[in-house]
Amino acid sequence: MFLAIKEMKHSKFRYGLIITVIVLIAYLIFVLTGLAYGLAESNRQAIDSWNANQVVLNSDADGALQQSTITSNQAKQIKSQPGQAQIGQISVNAQKKNQKTSASMVGINSNQFIYQNVNIIQGRKFKHQNEVIVDQSMVQNNGYHLGDHFKVSNNSPTFKIVGITKNAKLNVAPVIYSSMGDFRKVKFGSRNVNNISAVIMKHNLKQGKINGLEKISIQQMIQKIPGYSAQNSTFIFMIGFLLLITVIIIAIFLYILTMQKIPYFAVLKVQGIATKYLVKNVIGQSLLITILGIIISGILTGLTAMIIPSAVPIIFNYPLIFGAAGLIILMSIIGSIIPTRSIMKIDPAKAIGGN
Repeated sequence: MFLAIKEMKHSKFRYGLIITVIVLIAYLIFVLTGLAYGLAESNRQAIDSWNANQVVLNSDADGALQQSTITSNQAKQIKSQPGQAQIGQISVNAQKKNQKTSASMVGINSNQFIYQNVNIIQGRKFKHQNEVIVDQSMVQNNGYHLGDHFKVSNNSPTFKIVGITKNAKLNVAPVIYSSMGDFRKVKFGSRNVNNISAVIMKHNLKQGKINGLEKISIQQMIQKIPGYSAQNSTFIFMIGFLLLITVIIIAIFLYILTMQKIPYFAVLKVQGIATKYLVKNVIGQSLLITILGIIISGILTGLTAMIIPSAVPIIFNYPLIFGAAGLIILMSIIGSIIPTRSIMKIDPAKAIGGN
């Protein structure tokens, strides 16, 4: 490592360039990781906040909450058990003056666990008709405030915001929690239609097959959120491709340096320096420039987290960031091993011009 540090001090510009490249790649990986995690959370935050294990949907919905409708007769077939909550869901446009905000209205019953577990950070839970609870992103990004009134269609009732919650997004849209009656008024045009979208179960339903309905895990329902799986796969591919680029860049850079230094390595071998020491030096050099690059990119990522607008769906999850950093370091080790073969093959006599 001593030799690696001395060489880096001697060739500051050369090593500065490769560190800059690693900083940019690591920074891009960290930002993409944060964006992937943030978008995934924006798709599922509300569902995760319910802390449920299972959901009962219409069997024709193919596991998608948005496509499920359970009639009152079908709902009666589901045996009652503790930790059970009916919900209704519909995508809406909240309208205030000339402003429209895409949202997901979720109807819930006040005597069931989802309503009871809603985390209110300002105001209160709804108690009366046409009162709603909204996700804090509607306040932060769309200009809504406690006590504001809005409609979700020209014919809908006028709703009043009485409470604000956090971590309540569904399919990247803020959730509007309403009473089940208000949800039915919006979706079916009448509070007397007893249809729902799903039954959420804290514990697995202790009942066999139900005609026209299906039981699936909450995770399976999340995977059916439009675009969720494809979006995650895209980000994983992009991050994986960047890690591959890291391997290639480090391998090429160190290979070129190694080829340039073959005469010097030959002299060191003649002087009795072990090949093992020279190989460790190259790998240590790779680790050093990678760790320096990660530290700088980590600082840039922290600054980005401080200044990025709250409307951007990006969340820097530290375990994921450290995991990504670990993968970058692993890729740097792999990249540094490739040129070490040239060191092991050096013949001192040939390298320094002997016969």
